Amino acid sequence: MAAKQKQREYVSRATVRDVRISPRKARLVLNLVKGQQVEQALQVLRFSPKKGARILTTLLDSAVANAREKGGDVDQLWITDGWVDMGKTLKRFMPRAQGRATEIRKRSSHITVCLGER
Repeated sequence: MAAKQKQREYVSRATVRDVRISPRKARLVLNLVKGQQVEQALQVLRFSPKKGARILTTLLDSAVANAREKGGDVDQLWITDGWVDMGKTLKRFMPRAQGRATEIRKRSSHITVCLGER
């Protein structure tokens, strides 16, 4: 019998699927801002040179807009939870010496951010 998962409390949630960034690189950026207030997190992401920071900024804006639609207090929002899952992997081949070919895996991610109030 499967164990019941604890339902987490959050005001809003936003997900982006099949983003062309590897999950490992996306997790680095998400861990930078997890547990911070939304305004503070947006400042950190704005000055980060990573590709995942641009993606996470738009995702965070979407989550804030979702909270505004539900009637939550936008000034009191925190990033309570977030995770990055593996998406589809595109497989490409690169020619190598002596007629061989090596596989190149172009990974993608599903990124989810949950906002809540403390």
